Formats: sequence, C-alpha cells, structure tokens
Amino acid sequence: MQLSFLGAARQVTGSCCLLEADKFRILIDCGLFQGGKSEERLNRLDFRFNPSEIDCLVLTHAHIDHSGRIPKLIKDGFRGRIICTKATADLLEIMLKDSAHIQEKEAEWQNRKNMRAGRPLIEPLYTVADAEDSLRHIDAYLYDQMVDLNESIRIRFNDAGHILGSSIVEIWINEGQVSTKLVFSGDIGNWDRPILKDPSVIDDADYIIMETTYGDRVHDNLKTDTRKLVKIINNTVKRGGNVVIPSFAIGRTQEIIYELNKFYEQYEKVEVDYFLKAHVYIDSPLAVSATDIFKRNSDCFDEEANHYIMNGDNPLEFENLHLIKDVQESIWLNKDKQSKIIISASGMCDAGRIKHHLKHNLWREDSSIVFVGYQAQGTLGRDIKDGAKNVKIFGEDIAVNADIYSLEGFSAHADRNGLLKWVKAFKNKPKKVFLVHGEEEATIKFKERLVEETDFDVVVPELGSTYRIDGDGSFDYKEKLMDDSLEHLIQITCNVDELKYDFYRALSKLDEKIKNKQRLDNVDSIINKMIQLKKDINNLSNLLN
Repeated sequence: MQLSFLGAARQVTGSCCLLEADKFRILIDCGLFQGGKSEERLNRLDFRFNPSEIDCLVLTHAHIDHSGRIPKLIKDGFRGRIICTKATADLLEIMLKDSAHIQEKEAEWQNRKNMRAGRPLIEPLYTVADAEDSLRHIDAYLYDQMVDLNESIRIRFNDAGHILGSSIVEIWINEGQVSTKLVFSGDIGNWDRPILKDPSVIDDADYIIMETTYGDRVHDNLKTDTRKLVKIINNTVKRGGNVVIPSFAIGRTQEIIYELNKFYEQYEKVEVDYFLKAHVYIDSPLAVSATDIFKRNSDCFDEEANHYIMNGDNPLEFENLHLIKDVQESIWLNKDKQSKIIISASGMCDAGRIKHHLKHNLWREDSSIVFVGYQAQGTLGRDIKDGAKNVKIFGEDIAVNADIYSLEGFSAHADRNGLLKWVKAFKNKPKKVFLVHGEEEATIKFKERLVEETDFDVVVPELGSTYRIDGDGSFDYKEKLMDDSLEHLIQITCNVDELKYDFYRALSKLDEKIKNKQRLDNVDSIINKMIQLKKDINNLSNLLN
C-alpha cells in the first residue's frame, strides 16, 4: 500500500492524496491551489499520476480547495466514480459550474491583455462544459452508510461538522490476511456551533490523515464574536458607512445569516438601534443558491436549527435580509448612499463581486471590512488583513482607510483545542498521524503540541512525498515523487511561451544598445533546453508513479 501527498502538504489549499492498494488507485480530494501566482500556477501542472488510471475519487466536501480540480481531472482522462455525501453532491452542482465560470472569465481577461501585448493566448483551466461533464460521475451516499469500492476496500462517511455534507472518511483495506484502517479527517468543524451537527468521533485507526488549518491558535467564542460583529455594524452604520464581509458562499454565509437572525429576534434592542435598521444583502449568486440547498438538506441540521424549522421559523430568513443575484442590483449596492451590510464571495477576495465592493469601500474611513474566515497567503484578503496600506484592485491602486477586523470565532475550522479534542478521542494508538492542510508553521506547532500531549508518532509530509505501508503493517518513507528544485523548474517552464516573450522583449531593448544579435539566438537555445527538461522531468515523474 502507498500513500502520496499531492496537495495541501505544508500548505492549506490543493487537497489531494493518492492511495494505492491491491492495484486499486483511490484519490482523496482533488482541490484547487489558491493564493498567489506561484500557488495558482500549480493548478496548470500535469497531475503526478495518470488520471485515466484512477479507479475512484473519494471527496470529503465541496469546498473548492478540495474539489476545484475535478473538472481538470475529467478533462485529462479520469472516468471513475466520484463518491461523496448527498449534500456534497448537491453543492458540487453549483460549486463546480461557478468555479468553471471564473476560470473562463479569468482566461478571457488575461487573453485581452495578451492580445494587446502580442503574447500567445491561453485556455481556461477548464470550462463550464467540463464541470457539467464532471457531475455525471457523481455517486452519492448517506452518512454512516458502508460503501464497497471493491472486494477488499470499503469506506464510510461520518459528519465532519465543517460545512453542509462535509465528511470524515474511514477506509478499510484488506490485503491478504492483513486489514488496515485509514481515517481522513477532511476539514474538521467546531463543536457547539449553529446549524450543523458536531464532528463525529472515530474510535480507532491505524493511520490518521488530519487537517491543521488553525493548529497554532485558539478561536474566540462565537457568541462573543457575534456581539462584536453587531457592535461593528452598529458603530459603522451610525457614522454612515457600510460593513463589507468577504465570506465563503458555502457554510460561512449561512452561519452569519443564522446568527444575525437570532440577534434580530432574541436580543435586547439596547444600543443596537442602528443595527436593527440596517439591511443585510447577500450579494453572491453562489451563496444564494447554496442557501437554497441548505434549506433542502435540513436532515444535516443540529437540534437547535431543526427546532426553529419545526416551529415555522426558517433560521436562514429574516425581515431585513435581501438575496441578490442580478448584476444590476449588485452595482446598485455601491451607488446607494444608505448604510448597509454586504456579505459577498469570494471569502479570500480573489474573485467575484467582493472585489467590486472592496474597491468602493476600502478607501472610505466610515466603512468597515470584517474577515470571518481563513485568508491564504498571496490573496488580496490576506494582504488587507495583514495591514496593507494600499492594494491593487482591477489594476487600480486603492487606499485602505476603512476599519479592518478579523473575527475567527466564525471560522468553520476547528482551532487547536478542537483538533486536539478530535484526535485524542481515538481509543487506540495509531501507528502514524499525518498532518496536512495547514501552513507549515501552524502544522509544525500543532505537531509539537500533539507529541507533547500524546505518545503518537506524528509526520508532517512534504508536497509530493510518498509513504509505503507494507502488508505486515510496517511503515516506510519511500521517496518524493519530485525534487523541489525540479518542481520549481517545471513551474518556470509551464508558461514557457509567456516566458519567451518576456525574454525577447527585455533583451531586444538591450540589443538596441549593444547590437549583439547572438544574444537572442542564445535565448532560443535556453528556452529549447528548458522545454526538453520539462518533458524529461514529466517522463521521470510518470516512471516514479
């Protein structure tokens, strides 16, 4: 048996693990890399396996950093089953199409720039048609239902409490007389949170692969942060500004709606007069569609949320809430002078309508920007959260004068204490615990804490690393599929046409001064060598796979 870490290793995004057992190849998640240009460039690299040889994809949940490369996987030859929960399947229908639409629009925008500059055109990573093709491969199941992948491998989905349909995956593998159990945590949610049930507790595992997004910190209390949010809204509206909340369309948006609904209906109206008059706009077609899907999957709700529903009060609706889909309505939000609360995607501010709202509100001293979720390195959201004084949006320099807040109590990820609570609930001692889905510093700190409080053997795998688990249960590090320096060269050469153009443009200007025509010939030679090197490295990678 072999386990390869092909994404979210010492980083948060791009979740992807390859499990090979008994000639059966299972992919666990296939997410987009998100962040700066170097991270996003990874999405265009060839997969480190042959997609046509993957038997099935087991998907933990619908977030794009776990599902966003599925259309590319299909486009490149995958023909197996995509196995997930029913609610995840419902969300994928809107998530993948929305992601594909963004890919098409970004390619269209880049090609307009390329045409003006004389550069070669690019194709989108995948299209809406590719996303629709992906949906035909989905095979949905319920929580706690045993699913046989073949005669020797079976899986079971458990509620992860992260977003609607999110799952912790148990995998049992029989190889000869030896049975091995692996548990993939997916993204673990928080305990005692609104709408969704608590994360499931798993009793036993031989090998655990778990996330560590917030492995180095403890969240504030949700009720405390809700009151902070109400105070921010009240003060901002009182001075005539807007409150802009970049929020993930799936999960975070619905939780904010839920909490604001409770505050509108249950809490004293002392010192929140402005808040109670403020209108809340959900400006994200994806979030609006996702909210409808939430309403259709109330079987995933916790006792409190179902209590509201049974009493005829939909917890995702209230009087001052407005759901925006139309583009003209979205434009109107920034023309209207009345103070308001705008909740819009994307959560990391790297795409979608949120960028327009930030452009119109960041420079205003009377407005507030409230972050309620993780901001990956290299994203616009991370820059603003980290204190940037100026940012560039749609090519325009925007001053950051608004008040900036971060309320991590709304996070859908368990914090350090929640992660420890989950992993320490296993009744047996696992042979290994692999830590993934966290920035390197956070993951290393969580490893130190986990080792300190348990006697677990903990591993922090590198991107591209492969581990072998022998039939007798013994464990061995096999190798990295690709050396970091070679991977870096592939990243450099993956957009070789653009690179060649940049070389020519810079050296042509230099050539006007030094009249050295041989210099340009040397560039051609260098580029050709780089192209051949990329081919050689890809061939080597396929051999190692």
